[in-house]
Amino acid sequence: MSHPYDALLWIPLLPLLGAVFNGLVGCRVPRMWVAVVGVLAPVFSFLTAVSAFLALRDLGPEARLVHSAWTWMAVGGLEVPVHLTFDALSAVMVLVVTGVGALIHLYSVGYMEHDPGFARYFAYLNLFMFAMLVLVLGSSLPILFVGWEGVGLCSYLLIGFWHTDAAKAAAGMKAFVVNRIGDLGFLLGMFILFREFGTLSFAGLQGADLQGADSLLVTLACLFLFVGAAGKSAQIPLFVWLPDAMAGPTPVSALIHAATMVTAGVYLLARMSFLYVLSPSSAAPPRCSRRPSASPSTTSRRSWPTRP
Repeated sequence: MSHPYDALLWIPLLPLLGAVFNGLVGCRVPRMWVAVVGVLAPVFSFLTAVSAFLALRDLGPEARLVHSAWTWMAVGGLEVPVHLTFDALSAVMVLVVTGVGALIHLYSVGYMEHDPGFARYFAYLNLFMFAMLVLVLGSSLPILFVGWEGVGLCSYLLIGFWHTDAAKAAAGMKAFVVNRIGDLGFLLGMFILFREFGTLSFAGLQGADLQGADSLLVTLACLFLFVGAAGKSAQIPLFVWLPDAMAGPTPVSALIHAATMVTAGVYLLARMSFLYVLSPSSAAPPRCSRRPSASPSTTSRRSWPTRP
């Protein structure tokens, strides 16, 4: 059951406003203002998420809060509205992203205190929070993909933050290129799903005739989406960018590689679990055939090799 909740928009919007402020005027105001805006944006976002969680808890485990903003595109049979959905799954992710993110922002004030790119750093960090929140709150695959690409861009900017060092700039580029391989898989999976079901919203996909769908196409879509998840979560074979990603500031590694971005792939698979249930071959390795167990009499007469 869906319930309208207008305050949901402020969860991603607050970090975006912080990124705009620090990106446009951060270099012209005292560092204290940069720190206050940079830290309070995720803090207030976390408090808004807590209020949404309490409202969701009172409505029951199957309920969800929805904010309908506007229609992004409507081309032919494809209509992509900008809707945000707050349910049990996204609630966990939003609380982790805003809660842990707010603490990392606070720690960054001291860590980056003497860095000349102080305002630029907080602009990137707030922008990353905005993109990650769009990713987990989006009610359709295209909106999720916007956040997906946003965290990819911000990871490139933050990993290569000290871009005057060629090695650090190369590390950021490596993360960007490898993640684009996973993004290609994500796009192919979306194209197949739209061709098969005519919708890309999570509610529409769950309400479609999944049992009557082409099992081969569903399996291909799940495999392509898994490639995207492997790239974002740094899984084999698309994990090669992760060791070099430590070139950025230490709080960046804590935010991106421990708490938020690497969990985006896991979130995608959890969100699309209703499709993976229909395609076991893309969700689990094949089971080995087990030979019939031998009877007790046969076991007792087993002959062991003799020592030469």
